[in-house]
Amino acid sequence: MLKKHPQGLLAAALANMGERFGFYTMMAILVLFLQAKFGLSGTNAGLIYSIFYFSIYILAFVGGLIADKTRNYKGVILIGLIVMATGYLILALPTPTPSPHRTLLLILSCFGLFTIAFGNGLFKGNLQALVGQMYDNSEYSKMRDSGFSIFYMFINVGALFAPIFAVGTRNWWLEHNVFQYNSSLPELCYAHLNGTITPEANERFVSLAQEVSGAPVPDLTAFANTYLNVFTTGFHYAFMFSIVAMLISLTIYVVNKRRFPNPAPRVKSTSGMSKDEMDPAEVKQRLYALFAVFAVVIFFWFSFHQNGLTLTYFAKDYTDLSGIAINLGIVTIKGAEIFQSINPFFIVFLTPIIMAFFGWLRAKGMEPSTPKKIAIGMGIAATAYLVMTLASMGLPSKQEVIAMGGLSDAQRVTPWLLVGTYFILTVAELFISPLGISFVSKVAPPQYQGIMQGGWLGATAIGNQLLFIGAVLYDSVPLWMTWSVFVVACLLSMMTMLFMLKWLERVAK
Repeated sequence: MLKKHPQGLLAAALANMGERFGFYTMMAILVLFLQAKFGLSGTNAGLIYSIFYFSIYILAFVGGLIADKTRNYKGVILIGLIVMATGYLILALPTPTPSPHRTLLLILSCFGLFTIAFGNGLFKGNLQALVGQMYDNSEYSKMRDSGFSIFYMFINVGALFAPIFAVGTRNWWLEHNVFQYNSSLPELCYAHLNGTITPEANERFVSLAQEVSGAPVPDLTAFANTYLNVFTTGFHYAFMFSIVAMLISLTIYVVNKRRFPNPAPRVKSTSGMSKDEMDPAEVKQRLYALFAVFAVVIFFWFSFHQNGLTLTYFAKDYTDLSGIAINLGIVTIKGAEIFQSINPFFIVFLTPIIMAFFGWLRAKGMEPSTPKKIAIGMGIAATAYLVMTLASMGLPSKQEVIAMGGLSDAQRVTPWLLVGTYFILTVAELFISPLGISFVSKVAPPQYQGIMQGGWLGATAIGNQLLFIGAVLYDSVPLWMTWSVFVVACLLSMMTMLFMLKWLERVAK
């Protein structure tokens, strides 16, 4: 698989695995951590989540600009790894829950999230630009798309294990303190403490408290405080694994640093133009094409990254988790967060298949262009949310679930619904994300490589900033209506890409 690719490709992918580990830890547990730690509503937790993911990607502009100006991609990437590890350390430090200093701790947590986002901005886009530079050599240029697909597959190995470690750590700490996991309990605990619990929900709270404790609970207030503290402390410990992953990535990066390309210095020609610069008219056309694609993919990312927000809420509130519990003896792997391992698993599993399919089409002269692949991917994503729309018809609204005190396992849907949805979304992602990065590295003028990779991530950032709309809809309208919004967004993205297709293909030649 790696035979026809540059030597540094695998090393770059392995160095990126720690970032993916942390990213998918956050995708798996961040909104659930914010709700359990601070008692936030789904809408407010979703707002912080969307701002965090906006910051992760928009700060890639800053990282790209710094690297382009200094031409020191390797040094900027190294600093990014260290800053990210510092951010995870801030989140990993256990603090009491519920806390009398709730606002102060929320600000501290948001500062930790900003630190992670800033470090990621220095790291992510510039490493992608570094990989793109490996394929600027004519020997490797025709393998650019497949190279980014391989890169994308390997970095998701870290993502595959992150949610498992997070769930395992949280549940180990619960079991260590003689409790069991229940997805409805943190919300019920806060409703009890705040005095907003309904009689029906209170009856369920009493039943679940006895169930997870293994004995009658004489003092429900003491139980609520203790359960919340143990539950969130387990999350704090889960963040520690992200620090370990970052340190492993840092070691791999430093050891293999010499394998990565150094961008050539900008030497002025007799015309006064740098040798790595293009004619201004061509530069303008390429930038227009990139900005057009950036604008379109905003709506894809707004839909796709619901996997860490509204789809995670759906796993917690509506999905039967009893059928996916894995007893490892020392800990039971069970929780809504576990679904975040499905996407990276499918990425690792499906990437060779999709690459072989594209290779077969290439050999027959039938391979779609990169812009066409991206358009197809958007149509596939629309299919995933169409499945969720149809399956959610007839389910109670979130407000009804709160009043009921949560759904019993018998009232919940099969976990295979989310597995199937993540499968379809992953196929869409493989048509869009690695190929979009490849498209940017191919079309971006040499003097703007870093900042245009930052532009791709910036478009992702804007899509992420819109994620909170999903959280608002989830809390306030029927579920089927929430998912249908994403169907429309993906279809509009696909149709716009198809409208621009010939122009984009011409610019990318």
